[in-house]
Amino acid sequence: MLKITSKQLEVTAPIRERIEGRLEKLSRHDIQLINPHVIITQEKQQFKIEASVGIPSGELFAQAKNENLYAAITAMGQKLEKQLNRLTHKPHSQRHATLPEVEDEFEYENQEDNAA
Repeated sequence: MLKITSKQLEVTAPIRERIEGRLEKLSRHDIQLINPHVIITQEKQQFKIEASVGIPSGELFAQAKNENLYAAITAMGQKLEKQLNRLTHKPHSQRHATLPEVEDEFEYENQEDNAA
């Protein structure tokens, strides 16, 4: 269940729908979202959005600031999506792949040519 907390701002239906829409995009990765919590704060000329979302392998956190509330929500959603994408594809990345063992046939062939 999504929890939205706001300071100095009333959460209207369109704001709630935009946040829910951004978090639904995270469900593409087939990972259960545990207690997503979004905090909206209005600071002078800017809006600050913070989101913490628990997942089975850890927790995601993203923060975004912008003069436009909807742009801040979008940026926060993109940051969460990037983190989740990195976590889900990390086992498949090249860094974790083992290198195939190379046989030393090349050295033996050269040694035979030199011996003859």
